[in-house]
Amino acid sequence: MATLTLHPDRLFSADPGERGIARALYKDIKDLPIVSPHGHTDPAWFAHNEAFPNPAELLIVPDHYVFRMLYSQGVALEDLGVPTLDGSPVESDGRRIWQRFAAHYHLFRGTPSELWLNWVFAEVFGLDTTLTPDTADLYYDTIAEQLSSPAFRPRALFERFGIEVIATTEGALDELPAHRALGEDDWTGRVVSTYRPDSVVDPDYEGFRDELARFGELTDEDVGSWKGYLNAHRKRRAYFRDVGRATATDHGHPTARTANLSERNCEKLFARVVEGRLEDGDAETFRAQMLTEMARMSLEDGMAMQIHPGARRNHNEHVFARFGRDKGADIPSATEYVEALKPLLDEFGNNPALTVILFTLDEDSYSRELAPLAGHYPALRLGPPWWFHDSPEGMRRYRERISETAGFYNTVGFNDDTRAFLSIPARHDVARRMDCAWLAKLVADHRLDETAASELARALTYDLAKQAYKL
Repeated sequence: MATLTLHPDRLFSADPGERGIARALYKDIKDLPIVSPHGHTDPAWFAHNEAFPNPAELLIVPDHYVFRMLYSQGVALEDLGVPTLDGSPVESDGRRIWQRFAAHYHLFRGTPSELWLNWVFAEVFGLDTTLTPDTADLYYDTIAEQLSSPAFRPRALFERFGIEVIATTEGALDELPAHRALGEDDWTGRVVSTYRPDSVVDPDYEGFRDELARFGELTDEDVGSWKGYLNAHRKRRAYFRDVGRATATDHGHPTARTANLSERNCEKLFARVVEGRLEDGDAETFRAQMLTEMARMSLEDGMAMQIHPGARRNHNEHVFARFGRDKGADIPSATEYVEALKPLLDEFGNNPALTVILFTLDEDSYSRELAPLAGHYPALRLGPPWWFHDSPEGMRRYRERISETAGFYNTVGFNDDTRAFLSIPARHDVARRMDCAWLAKLVADHRLDETAASELARALTYDLAKQAYKL
């Protein structure tokens, strides 16, 4: 059996001088608390603190990073236990799912998923042999046994991982029962919500009209009128701040386009949206206007605003029809920011009281658009490498392309943006190592002194995220 080892110098430069500097920087920040300001873990895990299910249900079935790779090599999602929309049968034997995963684990060689998973196997579960078909049962039995113990309950792992605060993400119609329960509990772990209103902002969202009706019921507002609709958002945002202790909103729009229409034109556009008689371009214009309205509300209530554009969602129509959203078929697309954001920035971009955090899946926009924008407008900050670029090389490209123009302090540190709870420390460790490796290069090139590098390492690891997300 091959030995599973995590090299202490992984991700550091092969150059001995740079490696030594990176080691010293990393030593000072590696044990700082984890601030996880944006993600998709289930708050019910922490509210109810029940044992996680079997290894497959925890590590494979819900993780689109994992099953999309296997699907690309011909493994059926049904055989991995991914639930269907119509409830038709899928594999329910966790051990068999795990064995299929082990038989294909070689597919992840050289990927960030392998980095994260190996960290989980070694650091969380103490496994010291590599995952292969021959060791699949050993892995399954070892992980299953540990998951049944109190030390592996969600709250115990939260504390073991050194998490100071974690943000979940809930839709506008969520009544936040888990967050309410956490607010009434004496557990000291900090779990906050994030307001994600896409289902009542995007006219192309499936079931939009039904979602809008429920929105009105929840808020006791006339969401058939523009004024009532905006008031409904204000009420839900207040609810999220009160019950979910939310400090941020999140917007997953297809593009970064914003608009700043007159009130009369907003009323006309909204009437067409409500009545379902959209003209060409109306859905995009409405989403664009709502980003500006959300920025206006953020100035009113102080919530940071995140924009996650540029994903062509549910590209695989067959998978979407059978399994629904978030099944590994979202694809990056080219995204324009300079003209798209101008209406919002003309209105609010010069106000330092507003924090708009921009993300991208289009790396070509880093140096051409995003860094110059964030390097000028007081309201803008750049989110970390996201999704397909949450990887060592993605992090390196990010620093190379944005640092000279936007600097470091117009970024917001790292966030893991994941459903995979056990991988959170692994993801933060990769980010910390890559930041230290980048700073070490600047020190070795005599572009930065070691004191400044040490201060930056802490800021990128801890301070900037807390500041940007008002945590």
